[in-house]
Amino acid sequence: MARVGCRAVKIVDPLTNPTAHGASKSDAFDLVIPSIPGYGFSGKPTTTGWDPAHIARAWVVLMKRLGYAKFVAQGGDWGAVITEQMGVQAAPELLGIHTNMPGAVPADIDKAAFTGAPMPGGLSPEEKLAFERLTFVYSKGIAYGYQMGLRPQTLYGIADSPVGLAAYFLDHDAWSYALISRVFSGEAAGLTRDDVLDNITITWLTNTAISGARLYWESKLPYSVSKAFPSRLP
Repeated sequence: MARVGCRAVKIVDPLTNPTAHGASKSDAFDLVIPSIPGYGFSGKPTTTGWDPAHIARAWVVLMKRLGYAKFVAQGGDWGAVITEQMGVQAAPELLGIHTNMPGAVPADIDKAAFTGAPMPGGLSPEEKLAFERLTFVYSKGIAYGYQMGLRPQTLYGIADSPVGLAAYFLDHDAWSYALISRVFSGEAAGLTRDDVLDNITITWLTNTAISGARLYWESKLPYSVSKAFPSRLP
């Protein structure tokens, strides 16, 4: 389940009101922050077909309806996948894209990490670290992606339980759990306890746990850390 980016929300004011943060007024620009269909305060799709490519086209339509003749796009997590699709579709109004989860893993490296093959030779120290993290994601960190990619509806068992949602959000993969747990041990980690609770509360109040999970099933992009999650096992 993708979650509302509390850390991202914290940069809205510096970007739209830079003078309040020591920057120049000329640095300000408009931000349009859409909620992915099925998540948060968005409507829940009533038909199939709302995959990342469809949503990417919808974002372009949205921006044009709002009156923007030129714009750029940025995204992380599912937003990164959608943003990549916007780049692939190359609408003339789109000037450029930025993601913090770029699809830049070479196919042979990605395959080796996914299949558990030995680390390829000739990698730099940074590339070795990236390979180790990618292998960890595939081997231990992505079970939730498999589950939602195959059977998203079975999550109804926790969808009506705030405690169930909290447990799933906090510990759905080892990497996220490690990052979130720092907040509860008193470390300064960019998030607060309220941020974590906000993520869970939004899903609970809007009843979007299942509708959000369906995006994993809808996506037909190849399985890759940079290409979303599977609708079917390879």
